[in-house]
Amino acid sequence: MMNLNNAVAVITGGGSGIGRALAIELAAKGAQLALADVNQCTLDETLKLLGAGAKARTYIVDVGEAPAVQKFAADAERDFGRVSLLVNNAGVALYGTFSDLTLQEFEWLFRINFWGVIHGCKFFLPILQRQKQARIVNISSVFGLIGPPGQTPYASSKFAVRGFSESLREELRTTSVGVTCVHPGGIRTNIANNGRAGASTDPAGQHEARELFNKVARSTPEYAAQVIIAGIEKSKDRVLIGKDAYQIDRTARLFPNRAGAMFASYLEKRRAKIQKSLKATAK
Repeated sequence: MMNLNNAVAVITGGGSGIGRALAIELAAKGAQLALADVNQCTLDETLKLLGAGAKARTYIVDVGEAPAVQKFAADAERDFGRVSLLVNNAGVALYGTFSDLTLQEFEWLFRINFWGVIHGCKFFLPILQRQKQARIVNISSVFGLIGPPGQTPYASSKFAVRGFSESLREELRTTSVGVTCVHPGGIRTNIANNGRAGASTDPAGQHEARELFNKVARSTPEYAAQVIIAGIEKSKDRVLIGKDAYQIDRTARLFPNRAGAMFASYLEKRRAKIQKSLKATAK
């Protein structure tokens, strides 16, 4: 069991969504917080929600830039004296098929979703290893369990996070640092609404994709944070969030050769309903 009272927790993407919800829950448990994001305004909003008694500092960090994360790690250790929990949560979305997306667009997403995790682990691991008990939490996705159409960059990055986490976990298995990989289902955050679209992607398709996400996202960031923290406290290797995550995980294990097609069929039915609804609204 990991005691989070007075733990020093680093959270990337702490200005919104799951990152913000985690900050609030961890502060309530007595943790000290080093919150990173690219947006100072949203970080300030998170600070206000923590309350006056919370021990927290904010840092502007682009996790895709190695020197920025290296400096962040040094600054966090200087400011708090130690770090016992690292949550690599920052992430972005990108709409478009592989054929429509440019290499630069693909690389942009990977730089944040995958390399952001690598940078966080690389520069914080030596600090974590100085603690008697510490944990790394990497946020993957249900799209790290199954690859849907229209999500080639996102699914690729989240499968990469999963594979990296599983390998790193075994390398650190006999040390004081544990590794938890998290697979959220649909969480009602703004990641989809704020996601970029490929320059060649059809605008109507972008709108439909956002509407589809908002329809199927079932869990709140607050619920996700509670499940993640329970997993941290119990030192779990793997955490699934939401009934949809469990359903997708089960389907992927039972029907490994058909799971992708089954999920694509489900999405297509939901998309058809959204198209019908949008047409009715336009009349």
